[in-house]
Amino acid sequence: MEIKAFKAYRYNPDVVGDAGRCIAPPYDIISSEQQARLYQQSPYNIVRIIRGRTEAGDDETKNQYTRAADYLSEWIKKGVLKRDGKEAIYAYVQDFEIAGKRHSRSGFIALGKLVEYGSGVRPHEETLDGPKTDRLKLMQATAAQFGQIFMLYDDVRKAADKVIEKTAAGKKPVIDFIDEDKVRHRMFIIDDVRDISAITQTVNDKETLIADGHHRYETALNYRRQTDNPAAQWQMMTFINMQNKGLVILPTHRLVGGVADFDFKKLLAELVKDFECTKFAFSARLNKAGAKEKMFEKVRSGFDAGRSCFGLYAANGAFYAIELKDYAVMDKIAPQLSITSRRLDVTVLHKLILERVLGIGERQLAGEINIEYIKDIGSAVDEAIAAVERGQKQVVFFMNLTRAEQVKQAAAANEKMPQKSTFFFPKVFSGLTINKL
Repeated sequence: MEIKAFKAYRYNPDVVGDAGRCIAPPYDIISSEQQARLYQQSPYNIVRIIRGRTEAGDDETKNQYTRAADYLSEWIKKGVLKRDGKEAIYAYVQDFEIAGKRHSRSGFIALGKLVEYGSGVRPHEETLDGPKTDRLKLMQATAAQFGQIFMLYDDVRKAADKVIEKTAAGKKPVIDFIDEDKVRHRMFIIDDVRDISAITQTVNDKETLIADGHHRYETALNYRRQTDNPAAQWQMMTFINMQNKGLVILPTHRLVGGVADFDFKKLLAELVKDFECTKFAFSARLNKAGAKEKMFEKVRSGFDAGRSCFGLYAANGAFYAIELKDYAVMDKIAPQLSITSRRLDVTVLHKLILERVLGIGERQLAGEINIEYIKDIGSAVDEAIAAVERGQKQVVFFMNLTRAEQVKQAAAANEKMPQKSTFFFPKVFSGLTINKL
């Protein structure tokens, strides 16, 4: 992929104070509660642009998108956002902890030249129509890019990583902020022409893979087709080496509700035809938390052994671990898919259980009908269990993670994984840099 340095608009600390208080997670994971907190965090937080509030009386001429354009114009005018004087690439380092283990993931922000899929850029997930419509409206209103598309490339020499490491060791960060998930975000400016050249040469001959931001990439392609602006052929992206030790993928669980005539006993009766089902019962005398942990241990051991294994809970006094008996059934029902895709846990769940047993097909999955995707972070697992126990949902399926190598293999086979197959943690934040077209 062809990449280049650029002059980013960045938050001006002389006006905003701590620029870290102005950045935010990607628009699609900001809940209403977090949106409110970000509004309070700073009057200049990027949430006002990427996920602005709707207001009574909004119409085609006045809405969250027109307000986003007004904020951008006003902030540039007042010096809240200031454009860098030199072209640069921006090193981005995230330090975080998972299950008591410290990680550090580093990459860089640059402009990538937009190409159709298969010409140096490969997707790995299906997309949904709603988010693409939303992002296109924002781009049409503002003619700017605020969020990052998270790209993966593979370089065993780690040329760019070495430049980033040198920069982080020798320069003061322009952003140094710890978010509410205790992730530390640091950004450094790389403006030495030799360092920029070393990075661009590393990626220019590489094929890249979209890790996160499929909707934004396809929106950028649509916007490019609609405009004569030559700047629209370049998209702001964060690039991370697949060899980076901090590259972590967490599971995304499936919370199911609203299925007509749902009967858990019938579901189990269907599952035992293709799955080994292990029950971990609990009662007032037996530890519910212990049963849950035993289920997850069983699910993880299946994953470690290379088998498709899921957790299951339906508020009937037990947790279940279900493990596919034989992949031959996948070969039979999905022969059109590559062997890599047929062996993915998420494909097995979607084809054999959601679609075949519960009637949740591709249309429902794409429209998020009968299904809610739960990212495995914080208290999300316990909240999903509670939703089932309150009767708001019917059943939750707990997933193992997807390996980075599986993502790469699926993309190499020119196949897209089902929606929400991966959850790269931590998320790449928006507002670190802004690219105005």
